[in-house]
Amino acid sequence: MMEIKSEIISRQAIKPSIPTPPHLKTFKLSLLDQISPSFHGNMTFFYPSNTTAIVSVADDFSEKSKLLQHSISKTLSLVYPLAGRLKDSATIDCNDDGAFFVESKVNIQLSQFLTQPDFNLMDHLMTTSELSTGAMFIVRFTSFTCGGVALSLSTNHKLTDLAALVTLLRSWTSVSRGLSDDPITITPDFMGEKFLAPRDELSATSASLNISSEKFVLNRFVFSSSKIEELKSQVEKEFKNEMQSYPSRVEVVLALLWKCAVVTKKLKTGLFTPSVLFQAVNLRKRMSPPLPESAMGNFIWPFMVVACEEKDLELKEMVIRMRKSFNEFNNTKANTFRGEGAPLAIMGALKERAEFLKNNREMDVFKCSSWCKFPLYDTDFGWGKPIWHISINKMSSNTIALADTPSRDGIEALLTLNDEEMALFEQNEELLKYAIINPSIYA
Repeated sequence: MMEIKSEIISRQAIKPSIPTPPHLKTFKLSLLDQISPSFHGNMTFFYPSNTTAIVSVADDFSEKSKLLQHSISKTLSLVYPLAGRLKDSATIDCNDDGAFFVESKVNIQLSQFLTQPDFNLMDHLMTTSELSTGAMFIVRFTSFTCGGVALSLSTNHKLTDLAALVTLLRSWTSVSRGLSDDPITITPDFMGEKFLAPRDELSATSASLNISSEKFVLNRFVFSSSKIEELKSQVEKEFKNEMQSYPSRVEVVLALLWKCAVVTKKLKTGLFTPSVLFQAVNLRKRMSPPLPESAMGNFIWPFMVVACEEKDLELKEMVIRMRKSFNEFNNTKANTFRGEGAPLAIMGALKERAEFLKNNREMDVFKCSSWCKFPLYDTDFGWGKPIWHISINKMSSNTIALADTPSRDGIEALLTLNDEEMALFEQNEELLKYAIINPSIYA
């Protein structure tokens, strides 16, 4: 295992460049935000060195850090609720206390880390909310000895799902590059209660986040574009006959990972256990009329797919059922979350999910989110695009996160299982026909 030492250089709060006006000092979240758990999601971007021989690593890092701090301050004036503090499950006090910014350095080269990523070492690079005095937006900027840098950010999930994080990044990077008038700049749209008012009776509570009590591990599985095409060819004929369309690359990769995880649990216990997969959907473009992609907040909802018997694990059947469940959700539920009937529809959907899980306690529950096609590799603050990005789940097992590879034509899967199950999962022959386990980022 690689040894790494990190050192905190500085910590500071960064306030908006323009104070938030009095009439915007209280921001009411939407009902969808209100029922979302309050925790900080994270994303870390890695950038290779672009220093010249005449500029020292320390001076280059200092200049980049000053640029980040200045651009954060200007961006906070556009995303003013992120400079505030959460008051209750439905209210942000936009008090301009600001974001929290940390500078640090590590004693290794970036290439040493990226040649064989070790997820246990990510704590040396990631943000922490412990010292941030309730900040909703936290940034950690880290220097490697070669001049490469890592930028890790976390935002409170009450205000930012992944699409909202992308909007924040687009605005922030445009400001950082001095392109605030650039046509690709997206101005964040804080809809909040304008979209759907929160419920007073829920103001004291948020959804709870089930943090796993058992020890679990995370590993990375990479599917090249050619292997994804092989997977598609296995299911394409039956899928096209049944659905009159073609399976997506996310569907075939996710189906294989879910199947292999269920098989792994049977290897461990000796018995097949029914399983349910919850897959998050971006609601913005699935509502009528659609919401702008720049809508800040939580506009995601999970649809579920069930594997009740072993015969349900046939790959083509899994992919077809995933698409059918997705279509049913789009056609019957997605648009009910908007308009006068939305509060009843949302609370009804929550109750329905809770009753399903209560009545099927024996089921293994998996959760999936996909970041594929989100332009995360376009995150350029002025010194080029990232060579890699990653989000680390430290809260729960049985999760699958899918993202584009740096080449953007393959898929990286980050999967969590308990220790014993992961050891078995990594030996699954069907999985290893298509996936490479945690290869070098340079591969």
